[in-house]
Amino acid sequence: MRITLVGSRHFGVTTFNTLRQHGVDIIRVVVHDGEDRLAATARAAGIEVVVQAHPKRVLASEIGPGTDLIVTAHSHARVTREALATAKLGGIGYHPSLLPRHRGIAAVEWTIKEGDPIAGGTVYHLADRMDAGAIAAQEWVFVKKGETARELWERALAPLGQKLLADVIFHAKTHNNLPATPQEEEFATQAPSLPDSKH
Repeated sequence: MRITLVGSRHFGVTTFNTLRQHGVDIIRVVVHDGEDRLAATARAAGIEVVVQAHPKRVLASEIGPGTDLIVTAHSHARVTREALATAKLGGIGYHPSLLPRHRGIAAVEWTIKEGDPIAGGTVYHLADRMDAGAIAAQEWVFVKKGETARELWERALAPLGQKLLADVIFHAKTHNNLPATPQEEEFATQAPSLPDSKH
C-alpha cells in the first residue's frame, strides 16, 4: 500500500508515525509549508517532501507516482479531482465530527459551541465538496462537561482519528477497496471558522 500523505503539524506527524508503525509505505509527504514539523519528520525518515505550489490546493503533479491512496491529516488544502484520479483508491481524510454534522474548518469548536453531548470522528472519501464525500469509518465519543475544544481534540478526537485512519487503511490493504456509505445531506450542518479557531 503506497501512500502520499498530505498534512501538517502535530496530527500530521502522529499520522505519519502511526502509518509507518502499521507497515504502510509512505512514498511522499505533501505540505503547505516546507518548515512544518511534518516536513522535518519526513525528511529525517528519508521520505520525499513536496511543498504545495498553491496553499489551498493539492495538484496531480504533487502526488507521488504509483500512489495507491492519498491520506490527508490536518490539511486545509483541497485535493483536486485530477490529483485524486492519480491514486488507485482515491483519497481519504479525517474530520473530527460525526459527518455530515459540522462540516468545515472549526468542527470541534462548533461541537462545543452547540453544546453537543456526543462528538465523533469520521474518515471520509475526499471529494469535490469539502467534507462531503462518502463515509469510510465513523465512531462517536462523549463530550465531558466543561471541556474546551482543544481538550476534546487532544483527549478523544485526535487519538480516534489515528485509530480510524489505521482501520480504513488496513481494510484497503486487505480488500483493495474502501468502505463507502453516502452522507445524509438532510442532516448536514456547517462549521465555518470562528475568530478563535485553533484547529
